[in-house]
Amino acid sequence: MTNKAIIPIVLVVLLGLFGWGSLYIVLESQTGIILRFGSIVEDNIKPGLHFKWPVMDNVKLFDKRLVTLETPNVRFLTQDQKWVMVDAYARWRVVDPAKYYTSVHGAKSEADNWLGRRLDASLRNQFGNKDLTDLVQNIEKEVNATVNTSPDKTKSGRTEVMSSVTGTLNKMGKEELGIEVIDIRIKAIDLPKEVYDSVFARMRSDRAKEAQKYRAQGRETAERIRAEADRQKQVILAKAYSEAEKIRGTGDAQAANIYAKAYSKSPEFYNFYRSLQAYRESFQSKNDVLVLDPNSDFFKYLQKVAD
Repeated sequence: MTNKAIIPIVLVVLLGLFGWGSLYIVLESQTGIILRFGSIVEDNIKPGLHFKWPVMDNVKLFDKRLVTLETPNVRFLTQDQKWVMVDAYARWRVVDPAKYYTSVHGAKSEADNWLGRRLDASLRNQFGNKDLTDLVQNIEKEVNATVNTSPDKTKSGRTEVMSSVTGTLNKMGKEELGIEVIDIRIKAIDLPKEVYDSVFARMRSDRAKEAQKYRAQGRETAERIRAEADRQKQVILAKAYSEAEKIRGTGDAQAANIYAKAYSKSPEFYNFYRSLQAYRESFQSKNDVLVLDPNSDFFKYLQKVAD
């Protein structure tokens, strides 16, 4: 084979190698940068087929999908001096590939280490400024909001603690690493085993004080109701006695009027009737003894009967 025949073959091979080395593909889940002699000449490359200069250009591709950082259980001290074990996680993604490359050289492990340290410090600060009861109630509200809302509304239901931590880390991540912190969640809050007994004893004491307070309030309410009932009883009895006296007075007046009318019609019969009543009341018992003058007016009608 002559030199003239070899040259075209070499040229074709060189062109093939040049074409192969100048083309690259960026997937939908990727973003990247182009380095030319170590300097960034293009960043945030869109998905598709692209061209680069062989040898001079070097392409760095990064996954732009959400990444989950699982943190180990960390021990925090709350404002009311209670140790808690917190298990949390964070989700983040690359939004500035150039800054991401220059800060951690595109290494996910280094980005996770950076975010893990910042997350630990932020949670420690949040837990140190709040009581355990407030934190648990806050997390319960967050869980309820997450369960009862759709995925696109979950962020709006985030509570104060998680919103503060997420906002702080998201701002730091964009400025320092070129990453966006989408969400931070607490999976579990537990007490260290050595403080279980003291915490439960304090909880029992608090519940006992609360129960005693409710009992005292109940006794006070009962006394108030009993006093009101006694007052109403006295008022009702007084009104009844007043009505009874009025009726009794009216009856006595009517009886006196009847007696007066009867006396005016037959004074002799009225005197006789009153004498019989006096005899009946005086001799009701066989043991009664009455010493009187037989000629007294008391025996007037008996003397007339004897005569």
